[in-house]
Amino acid sequence: MFQSLVRSPCRAARVGAFRPTLVRAGLVFGLLLGLIGCEGRQLDGDSPGTSPEHTDEGAVRIAAFNVHRLFDTVCDSGSCGGSNYEALPTSNAFEAQVGKLATAIASLDADVVMLAEIETQAGLDALQARLPKLPHGVLGETGEPASVDVAVLSAHPITAVHGHRERVLVRPDGTTTRFSRELLEVHLDVDGAEVIVFAAHFRSKVNDDPGRRLAEAEATRDIVARVAAQSPRALVVMGGDLNDVPGSEPLVALERGGDLLRVASDRPDDQAWTYVYSGQRQAIDHLYLARGAGAYVAGSFRATREGSSGFGGSDHAAVHADFVPAR
Repeated sequence: MFQSLVRSPCRAARVGAFRPTLVRAGLVFGLLLGLIGCEGRQLDGDSPGTSPEHTDEGAVRIAAFNVHRLFDTVCDSGSCGGSNYEALPTSNAFEAQVGKLATAIASLDADVVMLAEIETQAGLDALQARLPKLPHGVLGETGEPASVDVAVLSAHPITAVHGHRERVLVRPDGTTTRFSRELLEVHLDVDGAEVIVFAAHFRSKVNDDPGRRLAEAEATRDIVARVAAQSPRALVVMGGDLNDVPGSEPLVALERGGDLLRVASDRPDDQAWTYVYSGQRQAIDHLYLARGAGAYVAGSFRATREGSSGFGGSDHAAVHADFVPAR
């Protein structure tokens, strides 16, 4: 069973453990609690560029953000700049991008931030130098030239790190592949509570390989569910740029069996989108809570953006939500 799957901002109205068959009912209840305050007031919708205060004492705010091609000033591939894949910014351009991203990340007031599209440790170090409240960090480097990788920054100490990119994945047609980027598993000590996050970035739809994205989703579900089962007192959250929308095959595969809950399920669709493609708003950046210990604070999910599109110079919005670890 999900233990305390959804937690209301109203302390007296906490939803306790319930059977998986009641997950949808719990989500509806959580949505109602999230949309009305304890005195019946409707909460404000998303405010571009701003984030709400933590809504529950002891909550941990976890965010996911695709920063969009943070390349450093060294050409690793031998073909850089112009129409080449690897960008080669000047030192001034790199510093400007990092500064803008760091300001945006700081405004989320997150305790843990899962990042996508960081090329090298130099980029992560540059961000971290501007984010003193997030002193702990790790990059899921694949080792390939000009790779844009996932990373995790945290206000809390990192106790263990595991990678899963070498796992063999099977597409629906029987061919094999592997994760496009590292599926980065990071264990954290949050004031004595165990928190495990998985930073993901599934295959993009550029030169699409939908079978690979589906294989990534199926493997991610199995890995995250297994780790959650092995760590029954841990809060386990997976998130990132999954490059697909609710109802798509990969997201249906992630949610199959009820081991993973997409926390934005209790927010209106018009507030959960993170990316604009061909004029269409799409929710492709997600946060999932694994079955087990801990709770999602109902109604706390936000997609934070500036104006009508991205955030901090990225073409993606950042997403975040509040969770309460088991203690």
